[in-house]
Amino acid sequence: MQVGLIGLGRMGFNMGLRLLGRGQPLAAYNRNPQKTRELAAKGAAAAGSLNELVRLLTPPRALWIMLPAELVEERIADLAALLTPGDLIIDGGNSRYLDDPPRHARLAELGLHYLDVGVSGGIRGLSEGYCLMVGGDAADYARLTPIFDALCAPGGHLHCGPAGSGHYVKMIHNAIEYGLMQAYGEGFELLLNGPYGDDMDLAAVARLWNRGSVVRSWLLELLGQALTADGRLEGLRGWVEDSGEGRWSLEEAVRSATAVPVTALALMQRFRSRRADTFSDKVVAALRREFGGHSTKQV
Repeated sequence: MQVGLIGLGRMGFNMGLRLLGRGQPLAAYNRNPQKTRELAAKGAAAAGSLNELVRLLTPPRALWIMLPAELVEERIADLAALLTPGDLIIDGGNSRYLDDPPRHARLAELGLHYLDVGVSGGIRGLSEGYCLMVGGDAADYARLTPIFDALCAPGGHLHCGPAGSGHYVKMIHNAIEYGLMQAYGEGFELLLNGPYGDDMDLAAVARLWNRGSVVRSWLLELLGQALTADGRLEGLRGWVEDSGEGRWSLEEAVRSATAVPVTALALMQRFRSRRADTFSDKVVAALRREFGGHSTKQV
């Protein structure tokens, strides 16, 4: 089936490459035409505008948006004016789940369909496959199954429930991610500051712990790679941004009276990182760079 991809940033471009690599027809549009040309060189149909993108697709169309949350509402409004009943819009960005049910309802009044899809996998998704958390109508999920199968590792997508549930599950996924990275950061700082830290090969410890230990993980593997390249992360500042999901998760925790002290502390530590420069913050910054290609501040 055809799909039109809107937004060719770190995630969107690699998702396009993965679809093309698995023989999926793809049309693409990006505000920066250079990225569109690059994907066209790999086999995508290039569109110079949203209107052209819509014309390149055969109804019923599927348009997948991979944009920052603050741009999604405007782009959906633009698309709604161009699409015809039966067409489907997918929001694959890190949008807030509360925005999804009203979007779903508004588009349904126009005869349009809507899925909210939380996407995990970062810049490694191209080679390893993505993990997709999907909210919306079950029939629309079934319709997109060939696309999801092409994007994901085996078993890597799930229909989580009605509109909003996909982005909700991704929000909690990211809250867990905050806590895991904070724990690794604190543990490795303790190793560094302990009595054996001066001579300890932290990269070797990371590799060791991924061989059968109960704390083994992909994040730890990525940390080992970062420490192999820079054993004390001296090229990084311990400045850690947050992209919204941690804050939204805390608001949800307050609303539902759910205790999430680890998530709360991890978010507070990110705020604190912007006023200090500790090794644990460098670990978290390095991990975000390694798995998601997020920007870092260099020394």
